Amino acid sequence: MGFDLSETLRSLKPQKHNGTLKRRADDDLPWVADEPAIGGPLFLDTSVYLDVLQGRSPVEVDTLLTYRRCHHSAVCLSELTQAFGRLDPKHASTKAVLETIEATVEDIPDHRLHAPDDAIWGQAGVLAGLLFRLSNLPKREGHERRFLNDALVFLQARQLGASVLTGNVRDFDFLTQVLPTGRIILYRAPPKRRSS
Repeated sequence: MGFDLSETLRSLKPQKHNGTLKRRADDDLPWVADEPAIGGPLFLDTSVYLDVLQGRSPVEVDTLLTYRRCHHSAVCLSELTQAFGRLDPKHASTKAVLETIEATVEDIPDHRLHAPDDAIWGQAGVLAGLLFRLSNLPKREGHERRFLNDALVFLQARQLGASVLTGNVRDFDFLTQVLPTGRIILYRAPPKRRSS
């Protein structure tokens, strides 16, 4: 399946979106606390891995991760593994952090790890550009790349019929405003570690 630009433009209609996106009220968003433990598949955003590894994931997130089928994105894999090149090898905590990330990556089942295809990459480019234009965020501060990664994860989940589980409330709210056929489950991580 290849990328069809004209079909993407027909479905997303980027030229018809104007103004500025505003984050919706919390009551208008789908939160993890409202989700039953048993339900449809999840597609994990990078925030989930980070919050679980740091002991910051809410209990409701941990419950969903226990009972639901979880799918993983090669996009999130990339975001996790960049630490192997980015972290200073001389820093005292680097070795432990990298060992934890390595164990997490090795724990992802091959049959549940999905790479975006050509069509998803093309659609994500249009969707990310649209989000950036409608968000009025400053240029050259990394927002464009972040929106591209979010759009890739969002579209992959949509393709699989899964809900994106994420702590990235604003960006995924924006994505569902532009493309309401995607499903998300949001959460907020507490500012401090949970005690075990």
